[in-house]
Amino acid sequence: MRSGDLADASVSARSLAPKRVGLLGGSFNPAHGGHRRISLFAREALGLDEVWWLVSPGNPLKPSEGMAPLAARFESARLQARRAPIRVTAIERQLATRYTVDTLAALRRRYRKIDFCWLMGSDNLAQFHRWRDWRGVARSMPIAVIARPGYDGAALASPAMAWLRRFSVSATSLARGDDWSAPALVILRFDPDDSSATAIRRTDPDWVERFGSRSLRDQVTRRLIADRVVRIDPEGGTPTGMNEETQAR
Repeated sequence: MRSGDLADASVSARSLAPKRVGLLGGSFNPAHGGHRRISLFAREALGLDEVWWLVSPGNPLKPSEGMAPLAARFESARLQARRAPIRVTAIERQLATRYTVDTLAALRRRYRKIDFCWLMGSDNLAQFHRWRDWRGVARSMPIAVIARPGYDGAALASPAMAWLRRFSVSATSLARGDDWSAPALVILRFDPDDSSATAIRRTDPDWVERFGSRSLRDQVTRRLIADRVVRIDPEGGTPTGMNEETQAR
């Protein structure tokens, strides 16, 4: 396999070597170059081995209207992540978790040898206090917040930031591995990227027609992204069938 190219790689919960992985969750409706750039920036700044993109089956804080099918969003993410240390996964759907706090708990149980770090933009930090058990999210793994144009003021003034500020650490400290504990908050600053899925949908409303027709495998679970999904027991037990509609948010 070429260095940095994870197109055909898989992850085994039993054989995976210890590593550090950043988790970037989102609808990826569609994925764009901004997702790639902030992922690679965070990987370099935090000393991560790779980044996993968690393509959500749905977002409780976003309307379902205008949301493309999972297969189309997944394929757009695969295209943006190619030849980079980024894995694209829809494992949240297969774990049957609805909220981030539950997804992260399941991932930590399943991949015990991985040190995870949650990555999010400052737009998400601004509304982080609205997430289900957001303090539980913060206590489960370090959080790295990446600046996003127009949202820094709201993020810094948010209720979540008022609580998280006391746990601030430097990116250098986290990258050195001095203390990979949680809660921990890292603020990452880099040249703003104004790429926006909203803008793409506005200027290219038919983007979805170019994606979703190929049979692709999840780059973490290696399962096909299809209408019929297989549920994964977070503890690694026997998979059981589950209809995708059950997971609709």
